[in-house]
Amino acid sequence: MQREFERTLLGGERKFTRIEVSERAGISSARAERMWHALGFATVPDDEVAFTDDDVEALRLVAALEDDDFIDPEMESSLARKLGQTQSRLASWQSAMFVEFLGGSKLAADEALEVAGMLLPAMERLQTYVWRRHLAAAAGRAMAGSDEVARGVRAVGFADIVSFTRLTRRLTEAELGQLIERFEGMAADVVALNGGRVIKSIGDEVLFVADTAAQGAAVALALQDAVTAAEDLPELRIGLSYGTILIRLGDVYGEVVNLAARLTSECKPGRVLADRELAAALDGHPDFRLRRLRRVSVRGYHHLTPYALQRPGGQ
Repeated sequence: MQREFERTLLGGERKFTRIEVSERAGISSARAERMWHALGFATVPDDEVAFTDDDVEALRLVAALEDDDFIDPEMESSLARKLGQTQSRLASWQSAMFVEFLGGSKLAADEALEVAGMLLPAMERLQTYVWRRHLAAAAGRAMAGSDEVARGVRAVGFADIVSFTRLTRRLTEAELGQLIERFEGMAADVVALNGGRVIKSIGDEVLFVADTAAQGAAVALALQDAVTAAEDLPELRIGLSYGTILIRLGDVYGEVVNLAARLTSECKPGRVLADRELAAALDGHPDFRLRRLRRVSVRGYHHLTPYALQRPGGQ
């Protein structure tokens, strides 16, 4: 049963060793192993039959992208690493969902195998559809000169659950999982609705970006409003900064990102702190009020001036 289930998931039988799969793909075993590790998989002994025809084809495809000068050698591992990290998280969630479904449905082994065979094609089509829609949106922004370039001016925000470590000790694993799912779902909806984009979520924290300072401020305040309205979610602290960031393989880097993180650590529960650049960009904006606070000293920034971001009339 386990072997049949594995074959269904892998899309074929394990046929090749590590050396054989690299030979069939037409690349060196060292390069194949480097790509395998970048995708997030453990080292496979030389004599273990662990690979399928799909593994051969995947190696050929990645090698062809480099050979055709679509990606350079340095980018190859980065591309594989990002794909591996993204898909690993998705697969973990999907497998947990499937196991939970099997536990509740009380299906026999052969019935479970049949269900898996039906679900996989549907999930593949859905994932391809979502990927294409996101790709179209990202390509549109790139062609307009507003996204996916080496550098760009953005508002960057961190939304962090207050006292999360304490919650992990108080809640059961199931309750903690439900809390994180609820938080991530709420954050994704609110960020998208207000014109931002979630870059990544890491348990108790969500990193988001927006193309303008006003959009970033709208996202941050809307997140606080949504948590207040929900009542069953813990309070958030949100740090927001504005400026030039490095955009690489779907992630963001630079001093602006660091500033947003530092402001989050200094923020009081239920509040939003912004940096000087975001405050200046919103100066005179009718939808926002910024109040300068005392300078603080944080790691890497000894004279950081935070601004409390509120709506007009807020306390």
